[in-house]
Amino acid sequence: MAVQPSVGNQGQAVARLYIGGEWRESPERALTRDPFHKTPVTELHVASGADVEDAVRAAVAAKPVMAGMPAHKRAQILRRAAEELMRRRGEVARSITAENGKPAALAQREVGRAAETLEFAADEAKRLAGEVIPMDSSSRGENKLGFTLRVPVGIVGAITPFNSPLNLMAHKVGPALAGGNTVVLKPAPQTPWCSVYLVEALEAAGLPPGAINVVHGGPDVGEAIVTHPGVNLVTFTGGIRAGARIRNIAGMKKVLLELGGNAGNIVCADANLDRAAREMAANAFGYSGQSCIAVQRIYVERPVYEAFLEKLLQYTSRLRVGDPWLPETDIGPMISEEAAERVEAWIKEAEQQGARILCGGKRDGALLEPTVLVDVRPEMKVVCEEVFGPVVSVVAVDSLEEAIAAVNDSQYGLQAGIFTASLGKALQAVRSLEVGGVVVNGTSNFRLEQMPYGGVKLSGIGKEGPRYAVEEMTVERMVIIDLAP
Repeated sequence: MAVQPSVGNQGQAVARLYIGGEWRESPERALTRDPFHKTPVTELHVASGADVEDAVRAAVAAKPVMAGMPAHKRAQILRRAAEELMRRRGEVARSITAENGKPAALAQREVGRAAETLEFAADEAKRLAGEVIPMDSSSRGENKLGFTLRVPVGIVGAITPFNSPLNLMAHKVGPALAGGNTVVLKPAPQTPWCSVYLVEALEAAGLPPGAINVVHGGPDVGEAIVTHPGVNLVTFTGGIRAGARIRNIAGMKKVLLELGGNAGNIVCADANLDRAAREMAANAFGYSGQSCIAVQRIYVERPVYEAFLEKLLQYTSRLRVGDPWLPETDIGPMISEEAAERVEAWIKEAEQQGARILCGGKRDGALLEPTVLVDVRPEMKVVCEEVFGPVVSVVAVDSLEEAIAAVNDSQYGLQAGIFTASLGKALQAVRSLEVGGVVVNGTSNFRLEQMPYGGVKLSGIGKEGPRYAVEEMTVERMVIIDLAP
């Protein structure tokens, strides 16, 4: 595989712990590396159990401050933080590319999305409202006034992944703060650097000490947060096994889990094939397929199967793989060589089981070529599991009903896409697909920050999107006032 030339070492940063408004060092250190150049990027200060305890203690101390802060001030802080991220957009984007290999243009876009997420969260801080309950609908409710309030849940434990490190932090931290909560955040150990920028932006915006605390580390640090009795809610994005573990050990805490998928997409015989193929290629392989809603399975009605496949291969062949620092690069490395080796092994296993590789399949370090598979079967890992890599399987079907059944034949149910010129077919898919979201004439890999985002089955519990996350992160409190003289 041809690899585009290097642009050189991007330097090294330090990600310390942030507890009670102060940066703290740790004797235990780890090092993140650029997945393409393999050069050191960030020195990570790993939290101990005592550090987690201190972080929760700081969050507890800040609880009354955040709960008592007027909504307009919470909104102002979030809006100023969004402005600060955009002011530093270039350097923040460079930190993302350095740590997770996301192509530079996509990293720039992520910073903009994270800022927008904080802005939407700021809007929601001002919209938190209850409702009036008609108490006199019952004879026992005469002379009583009833209404509800939204109050903070308390301390939010947030655990975020590497693939969209800044924006997914914003999707958890922004709504938590908008709702008047405090936060203990554990970023992915592969991508800690951008958490420093987020904290600095919130700090510059006037967030009180202790309102956000950051502890770095692996699963043991995450489990310490999840099991801590002072934490009231846990929000996590990651894999099924980790999500199941969190649910099992969280006790009576509320948990919000976004656990990924193996997104199915449908191409009907009446679809715009060129558009469908172009968007499928972009959204199956962009950021090396490391998105939980990336196109993974494509079901194509048989009359247009060959024509669609030809177009898909044409668009895939135009994608440029290589150094993520170069502006012309479409697809950079996966998060690590180990991750690429796993996906390569799945491709080879599928081939041994009868699948054919029409393009791609070759690996060079953490770079894996965009891979199109046909002649797959439902039980193959590349079909039934979450690949989380640049691999797509294309299957011919005889009807829309067969395609819908195939998409639904999955333990996941996050998002799906369908291309069709028929409103009737589109609505049939919308009503029948067992997923959290359906994109009509677009692929599964579409998300706006303000929309409700979350799945069914093993794809998770709860919804993201600032409006919906704020509701999840607040408690509805009933108030009854006796007006009798």
